[in-house]
Parts: sequence; structure tokens; C-alpha cells
Amino acid sequence: MTFQSIDAVWWPYLFIFLAGSVATDMWRFLGVYFAGHVDERAEILVFVRTVATALVAAVIAKLLLYPDGALAASPVWLRIGAAATGLLSYVVSGRRIIVGVAVAEIILLTGIVAA
Repeated sequence: MTFQSIDAVWWPYLFIFLAGSVATDMWRFLGVYFAGHVDERAEILVFVRTVATALVAAVIAKLLLYPDGALAASPVWLRIGAAATGLLSYVVSGRRIIVGVAVAEIILLTGIVAA
């Protein structure tokens, strides 16, 4: 069965959903299964967590410094200021993610609309 096997409007969406699910769900199920059997302080998990954190930091830095689309029209000082204020509000609010994200978005959107 291929992407062009069925000539229906819904087929490409189902094909993409199935291909994406099969490729990723297997690893999710294995991760859940093995998570209960592995000590979270094991060196390999510390390494994996470190790499995952570094990747998230790299994506955030790329979005802040070299954005695409509509975000590229905003000044860099606004993007960095919104991120810094969001981080500060996250820490001050007792590490509530929703507060940090909401504050950063409000500042960014206000700066974009005002400009």
C-alpha cells in the first residue's frame, strides 16, 4: 500500500496519521514499559536528560535569534525580553509553566501589536 493507492480526499491524512503513529508509538510504548524497570539516577538516563535539555535549549535559542515567519518581523530585543520576563515570572510564581508562558506571550503579542 502506497500514498497513491487510494484516490480519496481523506486518504493522505489517514496515511500520514498511520505512518506517523506506527513510527513513533512503538517507541513510546517501549519507553513506558522500560521506565518502571530503570533507575532514574542511572548514568545513561542522566545523559539522555542532559541531551534532551540541550536540544530544547537549542530550539528555543534558534526561535529567539533566527525565527521564521511572522516572528521574524519582531525585533530581537522584544523576543529576548519576552523570554526573559517569562522565565522570571515562571520562577517567581513557584515554577508554574502556564504563568511563564502566558506572561511571555502577552509581552510578545503586546510588543508586536504596538509596533
